[in-house]
Amino acid sequence: MLLHRYPVSTAANGVGEKSGSYCTPRGKHSIRAKIGASQPLNTVFVRRRPTGEIYTPELGAQYPGRDWILTRILWLSGSEVGFNRLGACDTMRRYIYIHGTPDSTKLGQPGSKGCVRMRNADLVELFDLVPVDTEVYIGM
Repeated sequence: MLLHRYPVSTAANGVGEKSGSYCTPRGKHSIRAKIGASQPLNTVFVRRRPTGEIYTPELGAQYPGRDWILTRILWLSGSEVGFNRLGACDTMRRYIYIHGTPDSTKLGQPGSKGCVRMRNADLVELFDLVPVDTEVYIGM
């Protein structure tokens, strides 16, 4: 049963499971961890930790090449051994997340480095709805 539908952006390199491909992995996953529950909208994360920065267009202009991970992180773990789990295709070891992105980011078209990008307000809503271990299916 579909409860919500959100616009997202996936990898600029398309789909694929291989480590180092910068592609979005397909198939069955689960939410391994939820990160950032108490952080304000537009909190900047690096290596799953808040940096103390809050994203603004001015900050974005200062660091134009930075891959912005904002607001919340839903860290995914593959569920299909040999496809998106273990070995050279492990979603979790690739640090694939569902995460927030600057509001100026165009969604509905490829653009990430493998993660699934969402609007910050949508991500907060989703984050509050789903527990750890929730199943996630990525199909393209």
